[in-house]
Amino acid sequence: MPTILSAKKKLKQDVRRTAVNKVYRTKMRLALKEAREKKTAKAVMAAYSALDKAAKKRVIHKNKAARLKSRLIKLVKKTSKTPKKTSKKKA
Repeated sequence: MPTILSAKKKLKQDVRRTAVNKVYRTKMRLALKEAREKKTAKAVMAAYSALDKAAKKRVIHKNKAARLKSRLIKLVKKTSKTPKKTSKKKA
């Protein structure tokens, strides 16, 4: 345990910030997991929101948020593709 007053204050701040960051990180991870499983527009939008909030609060880096969003949308696009009908040209 810290003995210096400033160190005690720093410890209190760290505990408080860790608790707040944990909330954002947990929400983000749950939203990502749900979006990867369901692959619906609503789930993807919730994940985007959670990622943006975590990046805004500096829980994760903004580039990491962008990378995860990119991978998420790529996954959703890949699974939502439907085979297109090929038209046969008459010669």
